[in-house]
Amino acid sequence: MANYLLGLGADLKAAFRILLSCQCIVAITLASLAPLTTLWYFSVREYKLALLVNAAVFLLASLASQYSMRHAYRKLSNRDSRHSIMLRVWILIYSFVGIQLAWVLRPFVGSPDEPVQFVRTEQLSNAYIRIAELLWSAITGS
Repeated sequence: MANYLLGLGADLKAAFRILLSCQCIVAITLASLAPLTTLWYFSVREYKLALLVNAAVFLLASLASQYSMRHAYRKLSNRDSRHSIMLRVWILIYSFVGIQLAWVLRPFVGSPDEPVQFVRTEQLSNAYIRIAELLWSAITGS
């Protein structure tokens, strides 16, 4: 929709292919880091550190995807500078929605002291606030 609003409807197929390939890069990166994550889980049993490690792994996968997206969008941006705006919009949307969605649907990160849950039950749970709390806890040692 935003592509059409900016007059970039003709390049929608190319933009969609780029976005789809970036999703594949996220999946491949996460799969390639799965052995390291598993090793971490077997080495360290603290739940807070597991959450931080998962946040770091997802951050690396997202950065790899965004790097690829910037590279692929370069061709489109050279044809029309409005694609640079769309690239920033896509990265912003992808980042904010992806982080919160991963937090809400957390299928793989659970606390050993709690029953298995595939969807968070807390209302208004926010990934950004929780990550800040975890980082503060890790810094202060509390």
